Amino acid sequence: MEARALNRYVGTSPRKMRLVVDLIRGKSVGEALNILHFQPKHAAKNAEKVLRSAVANFQNKDANTGVSADDLFVKECFVNGAPSMKRILPAPMGRAYKILKRSHHITIVVDQRKVKK
Repeated sequence: MEARALNRYVGTSPRKMRLVVDLIRGKSVGEALNILHFQPKHAAKNAEKVLRSAVANFQNKDANTGVSADDLFVKECFVNGAPSMKRILPAPMGRAYKILKRSHHITIVVDQRKVKK
């Protein structure tokens, strides 16, 4: 069984978030939280929040078995683009430069490790 968490319309560039998300893909949840907590990039705070939410979703979904966070791993994590805010900056000689303030959606899926018998 898997659980997912989604944060939509985050106000940073998807390219910056993908650099952070690539670090935790396939790692155990404890290791991923450790990486994100000590990562100096600002996007790591949002990714850590979504990962903690995915773990909480898994524990709420599977409340009877009482799985700890150490048994979970990051199955999938990806960043999709979201709408961009368009702004205009005045430029010389009556021109205008376009500014795109990009945003993104981040999705993290956690699952329980299969025990080999």
